[in-house]
Formats: sequence, structure tokens, C-alpha cells
Amino acid sequence: MALYQLKKNERDQFICPRCQEELHFVRGGAVQIVDGKADMSAVYPKYVCNHCHSYFQELLGSGFYGEHDLPAGEVTGRIRNTGDLQPVQLRRDSNGQCVCPRCGSLMDYVEGQPVRLVEGKPDMENVQDHFHCAYCHSTFRRIASTGYFQWSEK
Repeated sequence: MALYQLKKNERDQFICPRCQEELHFVRGGAVQIVDGKADMSAVYPKYVCNHCHSYFQELLGSGFYGEHDLPAGEVTGRIRNTGDLQPVQLRRDSNGQCVCPRCGSLMDYVEGQPVRLVEGKPDMENVQDHFHCAYCHSTFRRIASTGYFQWSEK
């Protein structure tokens, strides 16, 4: 594994040491199970290079970053097609946010509200709890009474 000390560009963004493209920041998430084993690397934040198909994670707060290849199908800052999205378990953190499965940015948790009348018609859009992503404008709604959420048009 190669170690790098990442440099910043004039916009104060980290750049890839190989291709000099801006890196996309992806927050750490929950522990993932890969091949029946706990994958702890998903817990830590990383900087992703879409051009080189690799990511950089800091080693023990040292300021040096290890380079790793992106696993196939991992979100890299690009917005995924809605047809590629499967139902997913989402849990909000203490700030009421979680990582968007479509683009990788943070989504806000929206609590259910009473039915409202809009122009004389009932508006049922925000009646049930859901997650909304301001970056890609995606909405994920709960599937029945499970812990799974699915992308929704509205």
C-alpha cells in the first residue's frame, strides 16, 4: 500500500496525487458485512478519486493517507441511476442524518406530519417519516413497517 500526504488546490480541496483531480469526500458509515465478515474500513471517512477509481484513508490521524482500489459498484460521488437502487436499511444518527445510497452525501430525516390542505386538496407527501437528500433531491420512504427504505419519486 502506497502512503501519500495529500495536498490541497487553490479551492482548499484535496487533490489526487496521481492525476491531480479533486477528491470527493465520503463520510464514514456503518460497519458492513462482506463475505460473512465485518468490514471495518467502511466506518472511516475517505477521499475518493473518480478518475483513478481509488480512495484514500488517513492512517491513525497521522496526516498520511493509504491508497486503496474502489470495490466494484461503490458510490463514488456520482449519482446512481434509480433503477440500480435496491431497498436498503437506513438509520439516522444523533443529528437526524444518514448517508444517501444514491449520491453519498448526507440526507435529512423528515418526521411525519398531519395531512395538509394545499389549494383545497389533501397533500399526503409528508404524512409518513422519510429521508430526503438535498444534493440529489432523492426521497427514501419506509417499506411497510420494516427498517428498509426505498427510493421514491416524491
